[in-house]
Amino acid sequence: MNVRPISGASVDGRRRVGLAAVAGALLLTVTACGGGGGSDSGAGGGKGGDAGAAQAKKSQAVVTIAPGDGAKSVDTSGALKVTAAKGKLTDVEVKDAKGNAIDGKISGDGGTWTPSTHLAAATKYTVHAVAKDTDGLEAAKEADFTTLTPKNTFIGRFTPEDGSKVGVGMPFSLRFDRGITNPEDVEKAISIKTEPAVEVAGHWFGNDRLDFRPEKYWKSGTKVTVELNLDGVEGRDGVYGEQDKKVTFTIGRNQVSVVDVKTRKMKVTQDGKVVKTIPVTTGKPGYDTWNGQMVMTEKFVETRMNGDTVGYDGEYDIKDVPHATRLTDSGTFIHGNYWGGGAFGNYNASHGCIGLRDVKGAWDKGTPAAWFFDHSMVGDVVVVKNSADATVDPGNGLNGWNMSWEKWKA
Repeated sequence: MNVRPISGASVDGRRRVGLAAVAGALLLTVTACGGGGGSDSGAGGGKGGDAGAAQAKKSQAVVTIAPGDGAKSVDTSGALKVTAAKGKLTDVEVKDAKGNAIDGKISGDGGTWTPSTHLAAATKYTVHAVAKDTDGLEAAKEADFTTLTPKNTFIGRFTPEDGSKVGVGMPFSLRFDRGITNPEDVEKAISIKTEPAVEVAGHWFGNDRLDFRPEKYWKSGTKVTVELNLDGVEGRDGVYGEQDKKVTFTIGRNQVSVVDVKTRKMKVTQDGKVVKTIPVTTGKPGYDTWNGQMVMTEKFVETRMNGDTVGYDGEYDIKDVPHATRLTDSGTFIHGNYWGGGAFGNYNASHGCIGLRDVKGAWDKGTPAAWFFDHSMVGDVVVVKNSADATVDPGNGLNGWNMSWEKWKA
């Protein structure tokens, strides 16, 4: 059968048309797969590329922690420091193994973090620090280290006792068993809070005693909380504190007793009102009683008083002095006296103490000495006036009230 080609066409022409059609179909297929969602698909492809670039981009901030990770025997003060280069610190956490945080401060330029206090001794700490560069990208670093274990330590023996109720004149007093040569560091590690709030300041007597008090006597009912954060404080070269303790005490009613050496009478006041007047005998000429404000520090129903212990060799040795309360470290007491005869209210006959009529054995609760003893507490104040002697030294007993507030704070 003879078939004639279509007019104007040829076999080669049909082949070109067919290839063109196939090429067109392939083009449509590629366009459909590549385009997918038109312009949205293009944007999606763009986002994927940006995210990958951002993830690949590293923060320029560099965090440095000193001491280095794993460091041992680190000093408790001055060694810990966190810095940031090419960025600013945004967060620094320092915690011990128990989760207790160490307070610190980031500098204004964000370049440095330093602790606000010393570290405890023989303690492991973990540091976590974060910084941001100018693009807002964060860099973080962690390290842990252990502080030194001291070979020599010190403690402070304190008064009043934890949980006690005391009179309005009682300071908080610490006597250290080692001389302190870094007093500012030690004092900084002791915080005192009161309810109601009142300013409390510390004063050093020598290098081994530190007392705290307000400007005036405590207000009755005040609650005092003392935190001794001495663990790790270098009190002197190579000697570190080991106390981490909270002490609380409460102020009782206001009792101040005023002894007039000339009239030989003591007026006992509570909340400013005289509640009792008691005849007394004070130091005889040459043994005059100190003037000034003296705080009761110890009470004994009976105690021995021997002149040999206070420089009055052989002058007296009384084994059963009744109702005795200490007023100074040097041996001044206010106490019962059963040997004084008619001295009370009439003449001064003691070696410097304040004597009140009493009985041997301290058995009679009706005597003036027994009454005063039973109505007094540690921390009450006895004020002596009109004596021929000088004012008691502020460091002789807990008698810092004889120092002005300006000198106390200085």
